[in-house]
Amino acid sequence: MAIDRWSPMRDFLTLRQAMDHLFDESVVRPQQAVASPADRALRLPIDAYSTESELVLVVPVPGAAPEDVEITIEGETLTIRGEIKPPLENVDYIFNERPYGPFIRSLSLNVPVEAEKAEATFDNGLLTLTIPKAESVKPKTIKIKSR
Repeated sequence: MAIDRWSPMRDFLTLRQAMDHLFDESVVRPQQAVASPADRALRLPIDAYSTESELVLVVPVPGAAPEDVEITIEGETLTIRGEIKPPLENVDYIFNERPYGPFIRSLSLNVPVEAEKAEATFDNGLLTLTIPKAESVKPKTIKIKSR
């Protein structure tokens, strides 16, 4: 049998996490549960990364067709909006856990981009958006001259 040293801070953090969870479930969720799925917008998770020449965003939108998604770039603000179609109405579901309804996600890119050269592809429910960075923010190499 291993002897484990007692740490009051470890127990305190566990209690804090439990209280945070209790607060989230009792205060935040009821407001969302009261609203019908049609009244609230889904929050899209986004994976984003940057290379030297472009920003790439990958957005899962399962169940949405490419024509149901609209992407706009105004200045440095990117907005993705659309709708995931609701499930069948004439079926008695055993489980109905997939989210559906309208979605909208806006974020600040914080980097000047060339919006007119942006490209979006849709593959297996994943929207991939590639936005070239403006020339002014791309890294430049300066050659050193000797005298």
